[in-house]
Formats: sequence, C-alpha cells, structure tokens
Amino acid sequence: MTFELPKLDYEYDSLEPHIDKQTMITHHTKHHQAYTDKFNAALKAYPEFYEKRAEEIIANIANVPKDVRTAVRNNGGGYINHALFWHILGTGTKLSGDLKVAIERDLGSVENFKEAFENAAATQFGSGWAWLVVDSEGKLSVTKTSNQDSPLTDGLTPILCLDVWEHAYYLKYQNKRPDYIKAFWNVVNWDNVAELYENATQE
Repeated sequence: MTFELPKLDYEYDSLEPHIDKQTMITHHTKHHQAYTDKFNAALKAYPEFYEKRAEEIIANIANVPKDVRTAVRNNGGGYINHALFWHILGTGTKLSGDLKVAIERDLGSVENFKEAFENAAATQFGSGWAWLVVDSEGKLSVTKTSNQDSPLTDGLTPILCLDVWEHAYYLKYQNKRPDYIKAFWNVVNWDNVAELYENATQE
C-alpha cells in the first residue's frame, strides 16, 4: 500500500476568515498531494517501506537507503508535517486539562508558551515550521525546523505545529507572516492537541 493524501475532518472554508478557503484548497490538494506523490515515488524501489508508518520512516531516516534518503526526508517530512497540521486545526475548542497544566509547568504560562511559539514561527528564516514537542521524559518545549524537517528525527514528538512556508499564508496575508501567526490561535483544535499529548506521554 502506498501512502495516501489524508482527508480533512472539516470543509475547506471552515477556518475562515483566519485561513481562507482558497489557501486551504491549494495547500491540501496541490502542495500536500505533491509531497505525497513524491514520497511514494522515492520509495518505489524499496516497497518494504510502504509497510511502515510514515512517522516511523522519518524518525529513523538513517535507515533509509542513501540514494533516496534526501527525497524521503524532504517529501516524507512534507507528508507527515502537513498531516499533523490538518489534524490540529479546527474551531470551537479550548486549551484546558492536563495539557494546560503541562504547558504552565514546562513553559511558565500559557502566555509565555504562545510568545515563544510565535517567536519561533516568526524567526524561522525562509521556509519551515514552528512546533510544540514532547521529549522522552514527557517535558514540553518549543522548537522550529527548516524546510520539511521533523522533530521526530531528533527523538521529539510533535503535538502542535504551524506551517510558515509562504504557500501556507501568502494568498491572504502576503508578506505579513506575524498576522498569520496571530490568527493561528483562532483555529487550533486543542482537543486533538491534548489527545496527541496524552498519547505521547503514555508511550
């Protein structure tokens, strides 16, 4: 079985006005589809990898044959990063419970966390991502990566992410990345983030 483009749990216009419908359509059906297709193409000569979870492949990128490793890292990273991004988007939820307690414990306060996350997103030079991650001890931290690199390759489990490639926001926000970053908080599905946190700390 090859990897397939994941379906969204909401309509393309569900995140309006914060993330516009046309950006969602282009981002999902064009950009994410392209990463999916190129990820599958990179693994075509090594079909045994189709039996693994995409996240497992990226977390153990050194096990991927050298001749396709860069293509798998870039396109497989794009595949899993976008899948997580769609999963943590939504409306009508609130940060609460164990996740909120952990953020306050590890990052000082919710306000401090948001400031650190916004700073990571704003200062990522060029294309990349901002992340909230969990380490092997269950501690939360904020980080950022370039291009389609994933925190999984550093042994960290991502539970929240923001795509700061220009294709994620340019149709609506043009060069105003900080405005896009601020708007992001309106469309975080905290219930799904909390579930990811719970899963990461139980493994």
